[in-house]
Amino acid sequence: MGNAHRIGVVGLGVISRAYLDTLLGHPAVRVTAVADLDASRSAAVAAELPGVEALTVEELLGTPDVDTVLNLTVPAAHAEIALGAIGRGKNVYGEKPLAATLVDALAVMEAAAKAGVDVGCAPDTVLGTGIQTARGAVEAGSIGRPLFASAVMVTPGHERWHPHPDFYYTAGGGPLLDMGPYYLASLVHLLGPVRAVIGASSRLRAERVIGSGPRAGERIPVEVDSHVSGVLEHACGALTTITTSFDGVATTAAPIEVHGETGTLTVPDPNGFDGEVRLLELGDTHWRPLPPSAGYVGGARGVGLLDFIAADGQRAPRASGDLALHVLETMSALLRSSAEGRRIELTTSTVPPVPVPLTTAQEWRGHAARRPTSQ
Repeated sequence: MGNAHRIGVVGLGVISRAYLDTLLGHPAVRVTAVADLDASRSAAVAAELPGVEALTVEELLGTPDVDTVLNLTVPAAHAEIALGAIGRGKNVYGEKPLAATLVDALAVMEAAAKAGVDVGCAPDTVLGTGIQTARGAVEAGSIGRPLFASAVMVTPGHERWHPHPDFYYTAGGGPLLDMGPYYLASLVHLLGPVRAVIGASSRLRAERVIGSGPRAGERIPVEVDSHVSGVLEHACGALTTITTSFDGVATTAAPIEVHGETGTLTVPDPNGFDGEVRLLELGDTHWRPLPPSAGYVGGARGVGLLDFIAADGQRAPRASGDLALHVLETMSALLRSSAEGRRIELTTSTVPPVPVPLTTAQEWRGHAARRPTSQ
C-alpha cells in the first residue's frame, strides 16, 4: 500500500458507504482522510476505519496526505469543494452533476486545466456490462445505422425513501439533474455527443412530504421543475426523446431503447451497472438476450474513480470531467429551452470514452478482498 493513490473523502452521506465499500482494501488506493460538515459524523466514520483521519473540510483540502479529493457533497457544494481541491493542487473526482450550474462547471474545468490536475465525475454505472455491452452491439452494426432512441425515467419522487430529500428539489436538483446524468452519459456512449436540444418541463406540486426517517411527515418546498421532457439531436444525426420525472408512479417503458435500420436494442437501467441487453433484428419475432461482452463485471460505485486513477495520464479517464461537462450543458440546455420555448445549440462536445473491455470483478478489484463497512 506504500505507493497507493491517497484518497480524501468530503461528504459522508448515504452514497459514501457504497464508495468506501469499493475503495477500502483495494491495493491501488488508500483512504487517508474523511471530512463532513457534521464533525461527529466524520469522527464516527474514521473511528471505524484504521489509518483514516477525521479532518475538517479545509484541513482535508490542504493536507499533503491526499492526492485526489472524492467529492460526495450535495450538488450545490460540488463546485466549491472542487475548486478548493484544485486550488491546492489536488485532483478531484465527484458525484454527479459536475456542478449545480454550467457556469460553475466551466469554472471548475478551467481551473483544473490551469492547475494541471485532473477532474473526474460520476456516473460510473455506464462502465458496467449493461451499457458497455449495448455500446459494443451498436458499434458492431447489430442494429445497422442508428436512427433514434428513447430514454425514460419515471418515479414518484425520492422523498418517499430518502430521510433528507430537500436537495432533490432545490437548485442543482430535480429529476433531470439528479437522474439525467445516468441516461445522458449512456446516450453519449451509445450515440455520441449532442449538438442541440428542445425541452419542455413542468412543476405541478409546490410541496413534497418526507416519507421516512426522523422528519417523516414534514413538508418541503419544490423549487425546481419535477418533470422534464425533450429531444436531443446527436452529432451523428440520430434523435433521442428523453423523459425524466418525479411526478409519475411507474412506467413499463425500457429505460433506453436504440433503434437502427436493421434492429432495436433494449438497454437496462443506467442507474445500475449490469442488466440484460436485448436485441430484435429486422424480420425476427423474438428478442434475443446478448451475453455480457464488455464492461466492469459486477461493478459498484467507485469503479469510475479506480478507472480515473488507473488512467494515470496514459489515456483519458472514462468517467471524465469533459463528459460530465457536456452532460451538464445538455441538461442545462433542456431546461433553458423549456423556459425560452426554443431550440438550443450546445457549445461543448466530447469524445465518447474508450470502451471498457470485459473485466472481471477480481481483475478490477485488484485481487483484493472487500473490507466491510458499517458506517
